[in-house]
Amino acid sequence: MPSSFPGTWRGVVGIIKPTLRPGSLEEFIRLLPEGIGVIPMFIGVKEGVVGEFLDNMDLMKRKIAELAELKVDLIHPEGAPFFTFMGYHRAAEIVKELEVEHATPIVTTGMTLVEASRALAIKKIIIFSSFDDTGEKIRFQKHSAYFREAGFDVLAIEGMPVKFADIGGLSSFECYAFAKNLYLRHPECDGICMMGSGWRVMDIIPLLEQDLQIPVVHPVAARVWAIQKRLHVRQPVKGCGRLLEELP
Repeated sequence: MPSSFPGTWRGVVGIIKPTLRPGSLEEFIRLLPEGIGVIPMFIGVKEGVVGEFLDNMDLMKRKIAELAELKVDLIHPEGAPFFTFMGYHRAAEIVKELEVEHATPIVTTGMTLVEASRALAIKKIIIFSSFDDTGEKIRFQKHSAYFREAGFDVLAIEGMPVKFADIGGLSSFECYAFAKNLYLRHPECDGICMMGSGWRVMDIIPLLEQDLQIPVVHPVAARVWAIQKRLHVRQPVKGCGRLLEELP
């Protein structure tokens, strides 16, 4: 069905950003094909601690309801912990319940990462986070458990040695070196999944794939890929890695 929003003939996606930081929203919109509209909403996570996500789940559900009332074609709540902390199977049940309640398709960050990894035939995965988990080991444990429930062999999950507030200042080349070192410690892996949208590292995805000869899933790229798929759009994007170039 055509979108009810003028100028968005390919559909409208409502997204819910966990933080108020600039960067990933602009990157996401630039990568979307022409004709897809975006309505953003925000939660206001500031510290990135586990409790913030748990405490704001009700607000997330209210934002989902608001977007459904606007009659968007698809709702994408960002912020992996909101749903990955529930576990893969329970999160899928919650999403289905919300879809029935609001009569609107929903895709979470965890879903986009899992679906993209499967589409690239990744089975033995290493997960690379945008910040360190020091002091909150439960975060990485929950993320790892989510992917294992989804059927992946999680060989390692590690984060850049920076604080949540400092993610935006990361150099993409520092991230390249960290990811490559992680791969060299687990060369049996057949794919890398990056978690977190706050860093600007899209430029190193093709380099990592070229040098390591394995696919790399970036959360913004996975978001664009999953939205295209659900809106029945197929417009490849060059220079951002295999996922968007090949649209598997």
